[in-house]
Amino acid sequence: MPTYKFEAMDTTGTEVKDSVDAATEEEAQQKIRQMGYFVTKITEFAAKKGKEKKKGKKKKRTFSIGGVSMKKLCTFTRQFSTLQDAGLPILRSLRILEGQMKPGILKNAVMDVVEDVESGSTLSEAFAKHPKCFDRLYVNMVKAGEAGGALEIILQRLADFKEKSQSLKRRITGAMIYPCVVILVAVSILCFIMIYIIPKFEKIFKDFGMKLPDLTTALMATSRWVSVYWYVIPLIPMTFLLMMKLLRMNKSGAYVIDRVYLWIPIVGPLIEKTSIARSTRTLGTLVASGVPILEALTIVRDTCTNMVFERMYQRVYESIREGDTLSQPLKESRLVDDMVVNMVDVGEETGDLDSMLYKIADIYDEEVNVMVESLISLLEPIMIVFLGLVIGTIVIALFMPLIGMLEGLSK
Repeated sequence: MPTYKFEAMDTTGTEVKDSVDAATEEEAQQKIRQMGYFVTKITEFAAKKGKEKKKGKKKKRTFSIGGVSMKKLCTFTRQFSTLQDAGLPILRSLRILEGQMKPGILKNAVMDVVEDVESGSTLSEAFAKHPKCFDRLYVNMVKAGEAGGALEIILQRLADFKEKSQSLKRRITGAMIYPCVVILVAVSILCFIMIYIIPKFEKIFKDFGMKLPDLTTALMATSRWVSVYWYVIPLIPMTFLLMMKLLRMNKSGAYVIDRVYLWIPIVGPLIEKTSIARSTRTLGTLVASGVPILEALTIVRDTCTNMVFERMYQRVYESIREGDTLSQPLKESRLVDDMVVNMVDVGEETGDLDSMLYKIADIYDEEVNVMVESLISLLEPIMIVFLGLVIGTIVIALFMPLIGMLEGLSK
């Protein structure tokens, strides 16, 4: 009969480590509950032959490249939290999820996690071996859940955090799709006009030997340039993006770029509010999960996508380490509103910092939604006016010589 080594909490909250003999993992779980313990971890110690067979039948990994999509990780975390909330052992939960997954990098990682947990590693240690799938935020929250004996609650918070972060990212990405598609179609139509339509008019004007107005001459010159150097048009945005990436490889360059982004009208406030919403939700989730404040600030700093905010949280970290408050360096940074500073200050005084950080994140999430909708509403008329001016200029430039030609024929 297999032996199951377990870690549990008794009714007083004291950690208990022991072992129990049972035919199955479910039976072991039931026996432990009858002892009056709440199981936090259970590991099977089978006979040596069984172990050798398991080692010989190691599951094959599929070849995969890249990282894990946020959607897949959200689904995994939510399902894992649901199974843990239902009282299933960690290993059984992981095996169920592994069986449901499609081949890929996340499934390979879960297979390795199952083997590591079976060999006696903690869940957080197993997750930490796969940074492409489970980042520092994920690992530290799971570690806090294991230490506090409330893994299912931590997983629920982590699932909520991942889902809200994905929702915010999806809304912003979705809002940018429409203007990008419109711009792409507009550029394609203009290139078609420049390459195929305008040269025909130029031939007609040459056949008649007409003297062309300056606007028409400039249009013809532009058409000839586009016809010869059309490949330069897609190279312009590609070169711009490449330069941005090269500059971002240097910390000073990345800081300058991110600072410039914040100065851009409309776009700057949107980036600022998005960064505040994400970082405060991350910090609130870590604090609520029992992660030490200095470790939580380190994770928030490292997960910031904007160097300006990364430096701000570095100053906050140094301030906390020296024994100061969280709100003072936030106020000195001038990157956040007074409302944020005051709410953080109240949270520190009342000992309810995590709730205040959640409220700040919810407020800024709503403001981001409003700004994204306003941005889309503003972009539509701007693009219509711009395209109208471009098309109107082309039409006027082509019709000016035609009008002159018709006037000459009528005389």
